[in-house]
Amino acid sequence: MNNVLDDLLYRGLIKDFSNQELMHELLNTKQTIYCGFDPSASSMHVGNYVMISLLMRLQRAGHKIIALVGGATGMIGDPSGKSKERNLQDKETLYKNTQAIKEQLEKFIDLSDPNKGILLNNYDWLSKISLLDMLRDYGKYFSINYLLSKDIIASRLESGISFTEFSYNILQAIDYLHLYKNYDCHIQIGGSDQWGNLTSGLELIRKVEPDAKCSVMTCHLITRADGKKFGKSEQGALFLNKELTSPYQLYQYFYNVTDDDACKYLKVFTFLEKEEIEKIIKEHLSNLGQRIAQKVLAYEICKDIHGKEEADNAVMMSNSLFSGDVTKLNEKQLLEVFNGLTYEYDGKRINILDALLLTKSASSKREARQFLSSNAVSVNSNKINDETYTLDTSNALYNKYIVIRRGKKVYSLLCLK
Repeated sequence: MNNVLDDLLYRGLIKDFSNQELMHELLNTKQTIYCGFDPSASSMHVGNYVMISLLMRLQRAGHKIIALVGGATGMIGDPSGKSKERNLQDKETLYKNTQAIKEQLEKFIDLSDPNKGILLNNYDWLSKISLLDMLRDYGKYFSINYLLSKDIIASRLESGISFTEFSYNILQAIDYLHLYKNYDCHIQIGGSDQWGNLTSGLELIRKVEPDAKCSVMTCHLITRADGKKFGKSEQGALFLNKELTSPYQLYQYFYNVTDDDACKYLKVFTFLEKEEIEKIIKEHLSNLGQRIAQKVLAYEICKDIHGKEEADNAVMMSNSLFSGDVTKLNEKQLLEVFNGLTYEYDGKRINILDALLLTKSASSKREARQFLSSNAVSVNSNKINDETYTLDTSNALYNKYIVIRRGKKVYSLLCLK
């Protein structure tokens, strides 16, 4: 049995242990390990992928994995990291989200053998507990003082917290006890913001099953070099659903991270071995400006989430834009690459000067003429310096699209009628 803990520590993934010595001891033998996922949205994002990849690393080390979707706890709402009460989701939305999260987890967790991994929904047991049973069989183990000491609850006392969200901590604790009793699960993992919930589960098991040897550990919430929480971009979260965040957008995000973040994220997000990571970082630091670490990072995470074909396409699209040769891009790729830089023209032809103004590539016709005369303008990868040049559907890509490039970095996509 491969003790994966040393590798997790090298990657900077683990923040807290309930008992590090016990965790190391448990991981020396095959264990059942679980992590919960909240169906609060129809797709998980790259921040969630850190926890998914952690489960994958543990599974590859020989442990049995339980990926738990919170179909029941999702009806209540986890107060962790929230400054105010969540809006409760209706059952139909929650069901759809739960199914979507399960489908995403199935892509990453090996479920081919129940001894390797299983997918569960806590609605299957929490929904069967009556209110009286909840209070008698579980509530009696939690003093109000103990719950008030939890940061996730204490931080909300001033702004207010409902009894509904106050009880979330107990429900998640019941999950751990249920999985310990019915699936011989001795380890729970979660994000560092889940520490209060994880330790409550551990406390419940200790009171109900005093001889149990269980442990929990949390994963760092990944941040950028500037200290901001990872997973947000100008467009919002980086979703695992490619219809919400395309493979190209995912690739571009990681291609454009800082040098410090690139070296850090190689350890966090990729499954490359330590020796290979250190080699890449050394080469990167010796050739700053070539974005060696960023290129490897962007490709690896895109490949692991969306597959090799999508990752190869993302590289091709990125290279086409960098080289200025956009003629290799298909219609879908054109629209994706120039997302947010697309301009509509209600006609079949337009003069180059007017096109530069319409696409905001120039602020005036005088400036547009200067760009043309200095050979700074390209149309569909061809240099244009004639101010009488007309763009029309006959010289457009797919009889519709005109890619205008001014200088090295200013791009726009003009769509003719």
